[in-house]
Amino acid sequence: MKSLENKVAFITGGSKGIGFGVAKSLLDLGMRVAITSRSMENAKNAAAKLGSKDKVMPLEADVRDYESQQKAVDSLIQEWGQMDVLIANAGIGHFGNIDELSVKQWQETLDTNLSGVFYSIKSSLEPLKKSKGYVITISSLAGTNFFSGGAAYNASKFGVTGFTQAVMLDLRDKGIKVSTIMPGSVATYFNDHTPTEEDAWKIQPQDIGELVVDLLKINPRTLPSKIEVRPSQPPKK
Repeated sequence: MKSLENKVAFITGGSKGIGFGVAKSLLDLGMRVAITSRSMENAKNAAAKLGSKDKVMPLEADVRDYESQQKAVDSLIQEWGQMDVLIANAGIGHFGNIDELSVKQWQETLDTNLSGVFYSIKSSLEPLKKSKGYVITISSLAGTNFFSGGAAYNASKFGVTGFTQAVMLDLRDKGIKVSTIMPGSVATYFNDHTPTEEDAWKIQPQDIGELVVDLLKINPRTLPSKIEVRPSQPPKK
């Protein structure tokens, strides 16, 4: 994108973690951001932390519900009239041996991490076609590397990785760029974890924000469609 000033980004799960870090990076460039959370209170609190009141829009939405996503997108378009970037970020993690993994945990993981990405993109297609925008999904290194106890999470992230690549092929002839970012360990609140100083070796949310900025600034003729990113110096096991 030639100029990012006043462009509009829609970020799912933007009230904390990676979504919040991306929102901050985009605001620093002069963009406007809409951040969603299942809790309007959490969305508003995050918006207050981000500042720039006229450039941050808190929205309540549940990515597991297509109508909820469409309502959030409609609210954004009604207020700002455009969407230039979609960051499909919202996600959860349930981990455990298949003997212990419940049907509810399986469904919640797939509904949030995979169907939620589909709903986010599907509900955003029309405004993105108009702006010839950019879709960035947040997958994971778990989207190509399986591990014990990761049946549900692996399934969801393998799905997001493959889904995003197929969508990239579907949408590039419409002028919409599509990429997926696949982080390793990130210092976030994911899976009820609270970041501490001991997480300093991990990827930080603002690092993913910088990566998103790089994608938006790259020459339009070039598309990094799948990006793996990991800590440069993880602790030795």
